[in-house]
Amino acid sequence: MNAAIRAVVRTGIFYHIEVVGVHLGYDGLIDNEMELLNVRSVANILSRGGTFLKSARSERFRTPEGRSRAFENIKNANIDALVVIGGDGSFTGADIFSQEHDLPVIGIPGTIDNDLAGSDYTIGFDTACNTAVEAIDKIRDTASSHERVFFIEVMGRDAGFIAVNAAISGGAGAVMVPEHDWTIDSLIEKLQSGAAKKKASNLVIVSEGNSLGNAYKIAKLVRKKIDHFDIRVTVLGHLQRGGSPSNSDRVLASRLGVAAVEALMKGKSKVMVGIINKALVLTPINEAVKLEKPLIDEEFRIAKILSI
Repeated sequence: MNAAIRAVVRTGIFYHIEVVGVHLGYDGLIDNEMELLNVRSVANILSRGGTFLKSARSERFRTPEGRSRAFENIKNANIDALVVIGGDGSFTGADIFSQEHDLPVIGIPGTIDNDLAGSDYTIGFDTACNTAVEAIDKIRDTASSHERVFFIEVMGRDAGFIAVNAAISGGAGAVMVPEHDWTIDSLIEKLQSGAAKKKASNLVIVSEGNSLGNAYKIAKLVRKKIDHFDIRVTVLGHLQRGGSPSNSDRVLASRLGVAAVEALMKGKSKVMVGIINKALVLTPINEAVKLEKPLIDEEFRIAKILSI
């Protein structure tokens, strides 16, 4: 998100527009935690993960009273439009806020789950995949040395994009995602097939929102059925949310930051900027949130073929 903030600030200044940074998300709007940003404010942040403005969930912004207070602060600061970087929760709040107070709003998709319609990739997804694969490579060393089965849980409550990409890049023996159901019997059959082929290690990538439950639950169910596997579980958790952003994420965030400012200059509002087939697109924010973004079946098929 830092790369996107940097791009918004520098693009605004390029076009002689003042840019104000809001600290701690919507809570910052309510508490008037805002500051005028300049070129130096966003220097040397490209390589830093997260956001120097910081973010927070805001229960107060869910109420009309909280949103009214936020709008009063916006008016007093002579702010003409809002750029929101985030996922479905942030965008839902932005859409309601814009409707209630007739304030132009542009969304920039920032979520590692990659689950927003209207962009092939969202900011943070590529970095999260790289982090997951780096961890998987290290786990494979242990799994190969001790002939173990590892269940590795990655983020993805409603979407399996990280899991599928990590499975392909990490050479997993199976991948479990919310979009495709598994049974314990079919999973055991897959593991036994790998063992019969003398696989040195068996890695199963588990998206946290898959139909069988989290990695610990799945491991427990497998142990009940068969006891000759030496099973271990690793949950990557919030490790995936940190770290220096990848080149792809920096470029994507920069493109979207520039596009957000230029869209506002053209009078656009209540849309999300995104990239589809390398081209800039604008998607209504409510569609980006409500439309289901399907898992790429070709990638899932490739993961399945290469898992033999």
